Amino acid sequence: MYADDETIRRILTTTGDTWAVVGLSENRSRAAYGVAQILQRFGKRVVPVHPKAATVHGEQGYASLADIPFPVDVVDVFVNSDLAGQVADEAVAAGAKAVWFQLGVVDPEAYARTREAGLDMVMDRCPAIEIPRLG
Repeated sequence: MYADDETIRRILTTTGDTWAVVGLSENRSRAAYGVAQILQRFGKRVVPVHPKAATVHGEQGYASLADIPFPVDVVDVFVNSDLAGQVADEAVAAGAKAVWFQLGVVDPEAYARTREAGLDMVMDRCPAIEIPRLG
């Protein structure tokens, strides 16, 4: 319901290649770390967004979406569902073109707000799974 193949394909292939990954840190055991590596392998620029603002996978980190000094195409969200809506609102405010909530991240109200603002959105999916699936 919150992720059709057409929207997934559009976000992964034509929306743009600069992805802010919210929740990405240097912690190699977290899913965000591995997914960000896969996004890079498929040509995406990964921008870490985490309160610690660490450099991850060779990319400078930022404490918030508002701190990123260049346009971001997609905001990939690796935070708990209860925090995800705020991140989606920040993505809209930052001028992102799409928002992607990772597996297990679900907020139907945030989905509705984000779509109403004109952004593409996928929820409860993982781009690292979807990229190879779409070929």
